[in-house]
Amino acid sequence: MVHGRVSRLSVSDVRFPTSLGGHGSDAMHTDPDYSAAYVIIETDAEDGLKGYGITFTLGKGTEVVVCAVNALAHHVLNKDLRDIVGDFRGFYRQLTSDGQLRWIGPEKGVVHLATAAVLNAVWDLWAKQEGKPLWKLLVDMDPRTLVSCIDFRYLTDVLTEEDACEILQKGQVGKKEREEHMLTRGYPAYTTSCAWLGYSDDTLKQLCKEALRDGWTRFKVKVGADVQDDMRRCRLIRDMIGPEKTLMMDANQRWDVPEAVEWMSKLAEFKPLWIEEPTSPDDILGHAAISKALVPLGIGVATGEQCHNRVIFKQLLQANALQFLQIDSCRLGSVNENLSVLLMAKKFEIPVCPHAGGVGLCELVQHLIIFDYICVSASLENRMCEYVDHLHEHFKYPVRIRQASYMPPMDAGYSTEMKEESVKKHQYPDGEVWKKLLAAQKN
Repeated sequence: MVHGRVSRLSVSDVRFPTSLGGHGSDAMHTDPDYSAAYVIIETDAEDGLKGYGITFTLGKGTEVVVCAVNALAHHVLNKDLRDIVGDFRGFYRQLTSDGQLRWIGPEKGVVHLATAAVLNAVWDLWAKQEGKPLWKLLVDMDPRTLVSCIDFRYLTDVLTEEDACEILQKGQVGKKEREEHMLTRGYPAYTTSCAWLGYSDDTLKQLCKEALRDGWTRFKVKVGADVQDDMRRCRLIRDMIGPEKTLMMDANQRWDVPEAVEWMSKLAEFKPLWIEEPTSPDDILGHAAISKALVPLGIGVATGEQCHNRVIFKQLLQANALQFLQIDSCRLGSVNENLSVLLMAKKFEIPVCPHAGGVGLCELVQHLIIFDYICVSASLENRMCEYVDHLHEHFKYPVRIRQASYMPPMDAGYSTEMKEESVKKHQYPDGEVWKKLLAAQKN
Protein backbone atom coordinates (compact mmCIF):
# COMPACT_ATOMS: atom_id res chain seq x y z
CA MET A 1 0.00 0.00 0.00
CA VAL A 2 1.33 3.44 -0.95
CA HIS A 3 2.29 5.53 2.08
CA GLY A 4 4.71 8.10 3.50
CA ARG A 5 5.08 11.86 3.50
CA VAL A 6 7.83 13.27 1.25
CA SER A 7 10.46 14.55 3.67
CA ARG A 8 13.33 15.30 1.29
CA LEU A 9 14.00 15.95 -2.39
CA SER A 10 17.59 16.27 -3.60
CA VAL A 11 18.99 16.70 -7.11
CA SER A 12 22.49 16.15 -8.55
CA ASP A 13 24.23 17.21 -11.76
CA VAL A 14 25.77 13.96 -13.05
CA ARG A 15 27.87 14.02 -16.23
CA PHE A 16 29.83 11.40 -18.16
CA PRO A 17 32.63 12.59 -20.52
CA THR A 18 31.35 10.63 -23.54
CA SER A 19 32.56 13.34 -25.97
CA LEU A 20 36.10 12.06 -25.47
CA GLY A 21 35.24 8.90 -27.45
CA GLY A 22 32.80 10.46 -29.93
CA HIS A 23 29.96 8.42 -28.38
CA GLY A 24 26.55 9.92 -29.10
CA SER A 25 27.87 12.23 -31.84
CA ASP A 26 25.49 13.20 -34.65
CA ALA A 27 25.00 15.92 -37.26
CA MET A 28 23.75 18.48 -34.71
CA HIS A 29 25.32 17.32 -31.45
CA THR A 30 28.98 16.79 -32.28
CA ASP A 31 30.44 16.52 -28.77
CA PRO A 32 27.81 15.41 -26.23
CA ASP A 33 28.73 14.58 -22.65
CA TYR A 34 25.87 12.27 -21.68
CA SER A 35 24.44 13.68 -18.45
CA ALA A 36 21.44 13.65 -16.15
CA ALA A 37 19.68 15.71 -13.53
CA TYR A 38 19.29 12.97 -10.91
CA VAL A 39 16.48 13.36 -8.36
CA ILE A 40 16.08 11.42 -5.11
CA ILE A 41 12.82 11.52 -3.15
CA GLU A 42 12.72 10.30 0.46
CA THR A 43 9.70 9.84 2.72
CA ASP A 44 9.14 9.34 6.45
CA ALA A 45 7.81 5.81 5.80
CA GLU A 46 9.46 3.08 7.88
CA ASP A 47 10.33 0.99 4.79
CA GLY A 48 13.16 3.47 4.02
CA LEU A 49 12.49 3.18 0.27
CA LYS A 50 13.57 6.06 -1.96
CA GLY A 51 12.36 7.15 -5.38
CA TYR A 52 14.96 7.91 -8.06
CA GLY A 53 14.24 10.00 -11.14
CA ILE A 54 16.31 11.22 -14.06
CA THR A 55 16.07 13.43 -17.07
CA PHE A 56 18.67 13.21 -19.81
CA THR A 57 20.91 16.11 -20.93
CA LEU A 58 24.10 16.55 -22.98
CA GLY A 59 26.43 18.28 -20.51
CA LYS A 60 26.23 22.05 -20.37
CA GLY A 61 22.78 23.11 -19.23
CA THR A 62 22.31 20.28 -16.74
CA GLU A 63 22.82 22.88 -14.02
CA VAL A 64 19.82 24.80 -15.43
CA VAL A 65 17.60 21.69 -15.17
CA VAL A 66 18.84 21.22 -11.58
CA CYS A 67 17.67 24.79 -10.82
CA ALA A 68 14.26 24.01 -12.31
CA VAL A 69 13.93 20.84 -10.20
CA ASN A 70 14.65 22.90 -7.09
CA ALA A 71 12.04 25.46 -8.21
CA LEU A 72 9.42 22.65 -8.45
CA ALA A 73 10.40 20.93 -5.19
CA HIS A 74 7.86 22.79 -3.02
CA HIS A 75 5.03 21.06 -4.91
CA VAL A 76 6.33 17.68 -3.69
CA LEU A 77 7.76 18.28 -0.23
CA ASN A 78 5.50 17.40 2.72
CA LYS A 79 2.95 15.78 0.37
CA ASP A 80 1.65 12.35 1.27
CA LEU A 81 2.50 9.82 -1.44
CA ARG A 82 -0.99 8.35 -1.10
CA ASP A 83 -2.51 11.75 -1.92
CA ILE A 84 -0.18 12.21 -4.91
CA VAL A 85 -1.05 8.90 -6.59
CA GLY A 86 -4.67 9.08 -5.42
CA ASP A 87 -5.10 12.18 -7.59
CA PHE A 88 -2.18 11.78 -9.99
CA ARG A 89 -3.85 13.82 -12.73
CA GLY A 90 -4.32 16.70 -10.28
CA PHE A 91 -0.72 16.43 -9.08
CA TYR A 92 0.59 16.31 -12.67
CA ARG A 93 -1.40 19.44 -13.47
CA GLN A 94 -0.17 21.18 -10.33
CA LEU A 95 3.44 20.64 -11.45
CA THR A 96 2.85 21.64 -15.08
CA SER A 97 0.51 24.55 -14.36
CA ASP A 98 2.39 26.40 -11.63
CA GLY A 99 1.12 29.93 -12.23
CA GLN A 100 4.62 31.42 -12.38
CA LEU A 101 6.83 28.58 -13.60
CA ARG A 102 4.58 27.73 -16.56
CA TRP A 103 5.62 31.08 -18.09
CA ILE A 104 9.01 29.53 -18.88
CA GLY A 105 7.24 26.51 -20.43
CA PRO A 106 4.46 25.78 -20.60
CA GLU A 107 5.03 22.01 -20.67
CA LYS A 108 8.20 22.33 -22.69
CA GLY A 109 11.90 23.03 -22.36
CA VAL A 110 13.87 23.00 -19.13
CA VAL A 111 10.87 23.21 -16.80
CA HIS A 112 9.27 20.16 -18.45
CA LEU A 113 12.52 18.15 -18.30
CA ALA A 114 12.62 18.96 -14.58
CA THR A 115 8.99 17.86 -14.23
CA ALA A 116 9.90 14.54 -15.89
CA ALA A 117 12.78 13.95 -13.45
CA VAL A 118 10.55 14.62 -10.42
CA LEU A 119 7.66 12.49 -11.69
CA ASN A 120 9.99 9.65 -12.72
CA ALA A 121 11.14 9.55 -9.07
CA VAL A 122 7.51 9.44 -7.85
CA TRP A 123 6.68 6.52 -10.20
CA ASP A 124 9.84 4.67 -9.12
CA LEU A 125 8.83 5.02 -5.47
CA TRP A 126 5.23 3.98 -6.13
CA ALA A 127 6.35 0.83 -7.97
CA LYS A 128 8.87 0.00 -5.24
CA GLN A 129 6.25 0.35 -2.51
CA GLU A 130 3.99 -2.00 -4.48
CA GLY A 131 6.94 -4.40 -4.90
CA LYS A 132 6.61 -4.46 -8.71
CA PRO A 133 8.65 -3.36 -11.71
CA LEU A 134 6.96 -0.29 -13.20
CA TRP A 135 5.73 -2.10 -16.34
CA LYS A 136 3.96 -4.65 -14.11
CA LEU A 137 2.46 -1.91 -11.90
CA LEU A 138 0.90 -0.45 -15.08
CA VAL A 139 -0.15 -3.81 -16.53
CA ASP A 140 -1.93 -4.79 -13.29
CA MET A 141 -3.76 -1.46 -12.93
CA ASP A 142 -7.41 -1.41 -13.90
CA PRO A 143 -8.17 0.84 -16.92
CA ARG A 144 -10.00 3.50 -14.86
CA THR A 145 -7.08 3.94 -12.42
CA LEU A 146 -4.60 4.11 -15.28
CA VAL A 147 -6.66 6.74 -17.09
CA SER A 148 -6.95 8.78 -13.87
CA CYS A 149 -3.16 9.38 -14.07
CA ILE A 150 -3.46 11.17 -17.44
CA ASP A 151 -4.12 14.87 -18.06
CA PHE A 152 -6.44 14.99 -21.10
CA ARG A 153 -6.34 18.78 -21.37
CA TYR A 154 -5.82 19.81 -25.04
CA LEU A 155 -6.39 16.23 -26.27
CA THR A 156 -10.15 15.72 -26.19
CA ASP A 157 -10.65 16.54 -29.88
CA VAL A 158 -8.63 13.38 -30.56
CA LEU A 159 -8.67 11.30 -27.37
CA THR A 160 -11.25 11.46 -24.58
CA GLU A 161 -11.17 9.68 -21.27
CA GLU A 162 -13.85 7.30 -22.60
CA ASP A 163 -11.74 6.55 -25.72
CA ALA A 164 -8.78 5.74 -23.48
CA CYS A 165 -10.84 3.41 -21.28
CA GLU A 166 -12.22 1.66 -24.34
CA ILE A 167 -8.73 1.08 -25.80
CA LEU A 168 -7.49 -0.29 -22.47
CA GLN A 169 -10.60 -2.43 -22.06
CA LYS A 170 -10.02 -4.00 -25.48
CA GLY A 171 -6.40 -4.54 -24.46
CA GLN A 172 -7.54 -6.88 -21.67
CA VAL A 173 -8.18 -9.57 -24.30
CA GLY A 174 -5.08 -11.76 -24.71
CA LYS A 175 -3.19 -9.74 -22.11
CA LYS A 176 -1.97 -12.78 -20.14
CA GLU A 177 -0.56 -14.41 -23.28
CA ARG A 178 1.22 -11.21 -24.31
CA GLU A 179 2.76 -10.84 -20.85
CA GLU A 180 3.97 -14.43 -21.09
CA HIS A 181 5.43 -13.70 -24.54
CA MET A 182 7.37 -10.73 -23.14
CA LEU A 183 8.71 -12.77 -20.22
CA THR A 184 9.99 -15.52 -22.51
CA ARG A 185 10.96 -13.64 -25.69
CA GLY A 186 11.36 -9.98 -24.72
CA TYR A 187 10.68 -6.86 -26.77
CA PRO A 188 12.54 -6.52 -30.12
CA ALA A 189 15.32 -3.92 -30.18
CA TYR A 190 17.56 -2.20 -32.72
CA THR A 191 21.07 -0.84 -32.21
CA THR A 192 22.45 2.67 -32.72
CA SER A 193 25.78 1.86 -31.07
CA CYS A 194 27.68 1.08 -34.30
CA ALA A 195 27.37 4.22 -36.37
CA TRP A 196 27.74 7.49 -34.47
CA LEU A 197 28.84 10.26 -36.81
CA GLY A 198 32.14 10.81 -34.98
CA TYR A 199 33.28 7.18 -35.37
CA SER A 200 36.02 6.23 -37.81
CA ASP A 201 35.30 3.67 -40.55
CA ASP A 202 37.39 1.10 -38.71
CA THR A 203 35.39 1.58 -35.50
CA LEU A 204 32.13 1.39 -37.45
CA LYS A 205 33.20 -1.87 -39.16
CA GLN A 206 34.43 -3.42 -35.93
CA LEU A 207 31.23 -2.55 -34.02
CA CYS A 208 29.05 -3.79 -36.90
CA LYS A 209 30.90 -7.07 -36.97
CA GLU A 210 30.45 -7.52 -33.20
CA ALA A 211 26.75 -6.59 -33.38
CA LEU A 212 26.10 -9.10 -36.17
CA ARG A 213 27.89 -11.75 -34.15
CA ASP A 214 25.64 -10.92 -31.16
CA GLY A 215 22.51 -11.49 -33.27
CA TRP A 216 21.47 -7.90 -34.10
CA THR A 217 19.35 -7.59 -37.25
CA ARG A 218 18.27 -3.92 -37.11
CA PHE A 219 20.77 -1.05 -37.32
CA LYS A 220 20.60 2.75 -37.31
CA VAL A 221 23.13 5.09 -38.87
CA LYS A 222 23.57 8.82 -38.24
CA VAL A 223 23.42 11.03 -41.35
CA GLY A 224 23.07 14.68 -42.30
CA ALA A 225 26.45 16.41 -42.18
CA ASP A 226 27.78 15.66 -45.69
CA VAL A 227 25.88 13.82 -48.42
CA GLN A 228 28.92 12.17 -50.03
CA ASP A 229 30.18 11.02 -46.65
CA ASP A 230 26.70 9.72 -45.79
CA MET A 231 26.58 7.70 -49.00
CA ARG A 232 29.98 6.23 -48.31
CA ARG A 233 29.12 5.30 -44.70
CA CYS A 234 25.67 3.93 -45.61
CA ARG A 235 27.22 1.81 -48.35
CA LEU A 236 29.81 0.53 -45.89
CA ILE A 237 27.20 -0.43 -43.28
CA ARG A 238 24.74 -1.88 -45.85
CA ASP A 239 27.56 -4.02 -47.34
CA MET A 240 28.44 -5.27 -43.87
CA ILE A 241 24.90 -6.12 -42.72
CA GLY A 242 23.65 -7.37 -46.11
CA PRO A 243 20.40 -6.63 -47.99
CA GLU A 244 18.03 -8.55 -45.67
CA LYS A 245 18.75 -6.70 -42.43
CA THR A 246 16.85 -3.52 -41.46
CA LEU A 247 18.58 -0.14 -41.73
CA MET A 248 17.29 3.16 -40.34
CA MET A 249 18.74 6.65 -40.74
CA ASP A 250 18.75 9.60 -38.33
CA ALA A 251 19.46 13.22 -39.31
CA ASN A 252 18.88 14.73 -35.84
CA GLN A 253 16.96 17.77 -37.18
CA ARG A 254 19.70 18.84 -39.58
CA TRP A 255 17.75 19.72 -42.75
CA ASP A 256 15.23 22.15 -44.18
CA VAL A 257 12.21 20.46 -45.75
CA PRO A 258 13.30 20.51 -49.46
CA GLU A 259 16.84 19.52 -48.46
CA ALA A 260 15.51 16.52 -46.51
CA VAL A 261 13.62 15.23 -49.54
CA GLU A 262 16.56 15.79 -51.88
CA TRP A 263 19.08 14.20 -49.49
CA MET A 264 16.91 11.15 -48.86
CA SER A 265 16.31 10.54 -52.56
CA LYS A 266 20.11 10.13 -52.78
CA LEU A 267 20.20 7.77 -49.79
CA ALA A 268 17.15 5.76 -50.91
CA GLU A 269 19.37 3.19 -52.69
CA PHE A 270 20.41 1.87 -49.25
CA LYS A 271 16.78 0.94 -48.52
CA PRO A 272 16.22 2.66 -45.17
CA LEU A 273 13.04 1.80 -43.28
CA TRP A 274 12.82 5.38 -41.97
CA ILE A 275 14.50 8.75 -41.79
CA GLU A 276 14.38 10.03 -38.23
CA GLU A 277 14.08 13.71 -37.26
CA PRO A 278 14.66 15.02 -40.80
CA THR A 279 13.85 18.61 -39.78
CA SER A 280 12.91 20.80 -36.80
CA PRO A 281 10.99 18.78 -34.18
CA ASP A 282 8.42 21.60 -33.99
CA ASP A 283 7.64 21.63 -37.73
CA ILE A 284 4.52 19.48 -37.97
CA LEU A 285 3.64 20.51 -41.54
CA GLY A 286 7.28 20.15 -42.60
CA HIS A 287 7.28 16.55 -41.37
CA ALA A 288 4.00 15.97 -43.19
CA ALA A 289 5.46 17.31 -46.47
CA ILE A 290 8.59 15.15 -46.14
CA SER A 291 6.46 12.16 -45.22
CA LYS A 292 4.29 12.58 -48.33
CA ALA A 293 7.30 13.12 -50.62
CA LEU A 294 9.06 9.97 -49.41
CA VAL A 295 6.11 7.59 -49.91
CA PRO A 296 7.15 6.71 -53.51
CA LEU A 297 10.65 5.87 -52.21
CA GLY A 298 9.21 3.53 -49.56
CA ILE A 299 10.84 5.50 -46.74
CA GLY A 300 8.91 6.32 -43.57
CA VAL A 301 9.38 9.30 -41.26
CA ALA A 302 10.11 8.79 -37.57
CA THR A 303 10.20 11.50 -34.92
CA GLY A 304 9.42 12.25 -31.28
CA GLU A 305 12.54 12.25 -29.13
CA GLN A 306 12.45 16.05 -28.97
CA CYS A 307 8.70 16.58 -29.16
CA HIS A 308 7.86 18.91 -26.30
CA ASN A 309 4.61 17.35 -25.19
CA ARG A 310 1.45 15.38 -26.02
CA VAL A 311 0.04 18.32 -28.05
CA ILE A 312 2.86 18.16 -30.61
CA PHE A 313 2.33 14.40 -30.90
CA LYS A 314 -1.40 14.95 -31.35
CA GLN A 315 -0.77 17.27 -34.30
CA LEU A 316 1.86 15.01 -35.89
CA LEU A 317 -0.72 12.21 -35.84
CA GLN A 318 -3.53 14.43 -37.14
CA ALA A 319 -1.34 15.66 -40.01
CA ASN A 320 -0.16 12.16 -41.10
CA ALA A 321 3.33 13.50 -40.50
CA LEU A 322 4.96 10.31 -39.24
CA GLN A 323 4.92 6.57 -39.82
CA PHE A 324 6.85 5.71 -36.64
CA LEU A 325 6.30 7.50 -33.34
CA GLN A 326 9.21 7.83 -30.92
CA ILE A 327 8.36 8.51 -27.31
CA ASP A 328 11.05 9.53 -24.83
CA SER A 329 10.85 8.69 -21.12
CA CYS A 330 12.48 11.94 -19.98
CA ARG A 331 11.41 14.56 -22.55
CA LEU A 332 7.67 14.20 -21.94
CA GLY A 333 6.12 14.62 -18.49
CA SER A 334 7.10 11.14 -17.29
CA VAL A 335 4.83 8.07 -17.41
CA ASN A 336 1.65 10.18 -17.16
CA GLU A 337 2.15 12.05 -20.43
CA ASN A 338 3.67 9.07 -22.22
CA LEU A 339 0.52 7.05 -21.48
CA SER A 340 -1.57 9.62 -23.35
CA VAL A 341 0.76 9.43 -26.37
CA LEU A 342 0.73 5.61 -26.43
CA LEU A 343 -3.08 5.72 -26.44
CA MET A 344 -3.22 8.32 -29.26
CA ALA A 345 -0.76 6.26 -31.31
CA LYS A 346 -3.04 3.25 -30.87
CA LYS A 347 -6.07 5.25 -31.98
CA PHE A 348 -4.23 6.31 -35.17
CA GLU A 349 -2.66 2.83 -35.55
CA ILE A 350 0.87 4.26 -35.74
CA PRO A 351 3.62 1.99 -34.35
CA VAL A 352 5.61 3.28 -31.37
CA CYS A 353 9.39 2.76 -31.57
CA PRO A 354 10.83 4.53 -28.52
CA HIS A 355 13.93 6.68 -28.41
CA ALA A 356 16.55 5.36 -25.98
CA GLY A 357 20.26 5.53 -25.16
CA GLY A 358 21.73 8.46 -23.27
CA VAL A 359 21.88 8.07 -19.50
CA GLY A 360 19.25 5.57 -18.37
CA LEU A 361 16.83 6.08 -21.26
CA CYS A 362 16.98 2.36 -22.15
CA GLU A 363 16.42 1.45 -18.50
CA LEU A 364 13.27 3.60 -18.31
CA VAL A 365 11.61 3.28 -21.70
CA GLN A 366 11.69 -0.53 -21.72
CA HIS A 367 8.96 -0.42 -19.04
CA LEU A 368 6.73 1.80 -21.19
CA ILE A 369 7.05 -0.19 -24.41
CA ILE A 370 6.54 -3.55 -22.67
CA PHE A 371 3.36 -2.13 -21.11
CA ASP A 372 2.34 -0.77 -24.53
CA TYR A 373 2.56 -4.22 -26.13
CA ILE A 374 0.75 -6.02 -23.30
CA CYS A 375 -2.09 -3.52 -22.77
CA VAL A 376 -2.35 -1.07 -25.67
CA SER A 377 -0.89 -1.90 -29.10
CA ALA A 378 -1.10 -5.73 -28.74
CA SER A 379 1.22 -5.90 -31.77
CA LEU A 380 4.92 -6.23 -32.57
CA GLU A 381 4.50 -5.51 -36.26
CA ASN A 382 6.87 -2.75 -37.41
CA ARG A 383 7.77 -2.13 -33.78
CA MET A 384 11.13 -2.07 -32.03
CA CYS A 385 12.85 -0.17 -29.26
CA GLU A 386 16.18 1.61 -29.64
CA TYR A 387 19.18 0.23 -27.75
CA VAL A 388 22.51 1.95 -27.20
CA ASP A 389 25.28 0.14 -25.38
CA HIS A 390 26.57 3.01 -23.20
CA LEU A 391 26.72 3.65 -19.45
CA HIS A 392 24.53 0.75 -18.27
CA GLU A 393 27.27 -0.25 -15.82
CA HIS A 394 26.41 2.82 -13.72
CA PHE A 395 22.89 1.57 -12.98
CA LYS A 396 21.84 -0.66 -10.10
CA TYR A 397 19.30 -2.49 -12.30
CA PRO A 398 20.73 -2.32 -15.85
CA VAL A 399 18.80 -3.47 -18.92
CA ARG A 400 19.06 -7.11 -19.94
CA ILE A 401 19.34 -7.75 -23.67
CA ARG A 402 18.91 -11.30 -24.93
CA GLN A 403 18.96 -12.17 -28.63
CA ALA A 404 18.58 -8.50 -29.58
CA SER A 405 15.50 -8.09 -27.36
CA TYR A 406 14.79 -6.26 -24.11
CA MET A 407 13.98 -8.78 -21.38
CA PRO A 408 11.40 -7.40 -18.92
CA PRO A 409 13.02 -6.05 -15.75
CA MET A 410 11.99 -7.99 -12.64
CA ASP A 411 13.24 -5.70 -9.85
CA ALA A 412 10.70 -3.39 -8.19
CA GLY A 413 10.74 0.23 -9.42
CA TYR A 414 11.44 2.12 -12.62
CA SER A 415 15.10 0.95 -13.03
CA THR A 416 16.15 4.57 -12.44
CA GLU A 417 18.51 4.05 -9.53
CA MET A 418 22.19 4.67 -10.21
CA LYS A 419 25.12 3.23 -8.26
CA GLU A 420 26.11 5.60 -5.45
CA GLU A 421 29.79 5.36 -6.35
CA SER A 422 29.09 6.31 -10.00
CA VAL A 423 27.05 9.34 -8.97
CA LYS A 424 29.75 10.47 -6.55
CA LYS A 425 32.56 10.14 -9.10
CA HIS A 426 30.66 11.84 -11.95
CA GLN A 427 29.05 14.74 -10.10
CA TYR A 428 29.84 17.99 -11.86
CA PRO A 429 32.13 19.81 -11.18
CA ASP A 430 33.33 18.29 -7.87
CA GLY A 431 33.35 14.56 -8.61
CA GLU A 432 36.71 12.85 -8.99
CA VAL A 433 36.32 12.33 -12.78
CA TRP A 434 35.59 16.00 -13.45
CA LYS A 435 38.19 17.34 -11.02
CA LYS A 436 40.85 15.49 -13.03
CA LEU A 437 39.45 16.50 -16.44
CA LEU A 438 39.00 20.15 -15.53
CA ALA A 439 42.49 20.32 -14.01
CA ALA A 440 43.93 18.79 -17.21
CA GLN A 441 42.06 21.34 -19.33
CA LYS A 442 43.56 24.19 -17.32
CA ASN A 443 47.04 22.85 -17.96
